[in-house]
Amino acid sequence: MVENEELTLKKHKKQHQTMDEKLNTLRAGVLGSNDGILTVVGVLFSVAAATTNQFTIFIAGLSDLLACAFSMASGEYASVSTQKDTEKSVVAKEVGLLKTDFAGELKAVQEFYEQRGVSAETSLAIAKDLLGKDALATVVAVKYDIQLGHYMNPWNAAFSSLFSASAGGVFPLVAMTFLPVAWQWPGTIIAVLLSVTLTGFLSAKLGHGLVKTAIIRNVIVGIITMFIHYYVGQLF
Repeated sequence: MVENEELTLKKHKKQHQTMDEKLNTLRAGVLGSNDGILTVVGVLFSVAAATTNQFTIFIAGLSDLLACAFSMASGEYASVSTQKDTEKSVVAKEVGLLKTDFAGELKAVQEFYEQRGVSAETSLAIAKDLLGKDALATVVAVKYDIQLGHYMNPWNAAFSSLFSASAGGVFPLVAMTFLPVAWQWPGTIIAVLLSVTLTGFLSAKLGHGLVKTAIIRNVIVGIITMFIHYYVGQLF
């Protein structure tokens, strides 16, 4: 039974960490795409409302797209790097506790299994067995849900944001600068509304939220963004 519990714990932690990393990358991608859509369309609407020069509109939109993409990427890199550093700090702390308070660490692992319905006697046996084989990996997994040596990759999140922000911003940029003049404004509005609907749907699915609420929220934000920036451009 002890061996079975050990294998179950390791399997659960490995699956959980892998899923966390995938979800973190996907989350960065969805947020990056949504940010790319809204920031680029904001600049496009402001500039297009102020001038009809297609080259000026295109350069302004492209510049904003690149700035947004690299900004999102750097922000995700810094955020995930901080999380990675925090996890490493926790591991270092547990190294010290295993030397100075081994009994307390043993108790923490025992209580972990007791809270899951295992008897006190069996929980103690499992805790002693796990700590005897790999004490550090066991305590960081039980206390912090961290798989030793397996940290979030900041580069994955950064490249995901870079690509997705660029991809999101491309839709309004192409619509505004490459559609026939008569279709530029309605085409861009449609492209933005469809894009934010998709990002709202994906964000709700990834976060286990309400799909309808997320879509409505994104669409409203998109409409407000276009409205405000259009009238800002009209001022000039």
